[in-house]
Amino acid sequence: MPAPEGISDLLAPPEPANPDPRSAPPTRRARRRSKGFVASVVAGALVLVTVSGAMAYFGFRIALDENIERIEDPFAALDPSTRPAPGPAKGSTAPMNILMLGSDSRISAGDPEAWEFGAQRTDAIMLVHLAADRQSAAAISIPRDSWVPIPGYGEAKINAAYSYGGPTLLINTVEELTGVRIDHLAVTDFESFTTLTDTLGGVEITVPDGAGGSVQQAMTGEEALVFTRERYALANGDFGRVQRQQAWMRAIALKVTEDRTDLLKMSRFLEAVTKSVSVDEGLTFDKMQDLVLSARKISSNDITFMTAPYAGTGRSADGQSIVLLDRAVFDPLMQAVAKDELADFLAANPDATDMLPGVVK
Repeated sequence: MPAPEGISDLLAPPEPANPDPRSAPPTRRARRRSKGFVASVVAGALVLVTVSGAMAYFGFRIALDENIERIEDPFAALDPSTRPAPGPAKGSTAPMNILMLGSDSRISAGDPEAWEFGAQRTDAIMLVHLAADRQSAAAISIPRDSWVPIPGYGEAKINAAYSYGGPTLLINTVEELTGVRIDHLAVTDFESFTTLTDTLGGVEITVPDGAGGSVQQAMTGEEALVFTRERYALANGDFGRVQRQQAWMRAIALKVTEDRTDLLKMSRFLEAVTKSVSVDEGLTFDKMQDLVLSARKISSNDITFMTAPYAGTGRSADGQSIVLLDRAVFDPLMQAVAKDELADFLAANPDATDMLPGVVK
């Protein structure tokens, strides 16, 4: 069936005291032109598994691979001897960890080819973990102002890593911070989510009704974008903004699950998805297809959204407003991800993380 038509206020980056060769600028983006079945699991990774289920259910082939922008291997400059070990396999499958980067601007983060030293920031950083048994997935948002060590640059906000060294340095930073091996990279922008939302006919996000209850609020793509950009009026500021972003992602994933039998709508959605992301060139056609088949049973209810544990906010020595990660909880959480034991960790520590609530303020 052919696809229908039409479908942190960073300071100026410092000179590195001890430059790290792994922080070299990313090489130019390459577009792969192979044809065939495209698993649009890379839809910003947020709808990773629900789209996979839909694609496996339909079983049709759509030549959309050429829509996806490929980032020339951002892992090539990393030192293999210092990287975290891959997660343990279960049978023939292994866990998969995808680093998803999002931005309010396609120019700043959604287009790796436009990277310039000191010029780009990532407004959203999310670690998406797909369990080896393909029964569950988790999306862990790392606050963009988290104060962390950046190889070759000392301590800074985590989104400065992308500004200083593009995708490669951010991957390096996240791996050293978490001890989790990153398998793939997906870069998108939240403005593209407006198109994804509108191809689904809008989404519903549960919000307070003003009387102590809640209500399902229907939103177009533009309305959802406005909803996720607000932070100054929120009691918990940027943390609330992160949860609003996650709520939008959850709403899209739920809508995909509900509408997956609508072939025309899914075709348009998948076309929009593949035009909205850049992924590393290692996420090949064969890997996409294998992922689709292995993850086809995961639904939106099997995806856990959470924010990385934090101890509060503070000020850096140079006066920047920063987020302080709660390493006493953050480190065990990430160890559980690395060992593919996240489900067990969350069951044993239900209050250890800031989980996305059913009602988002």
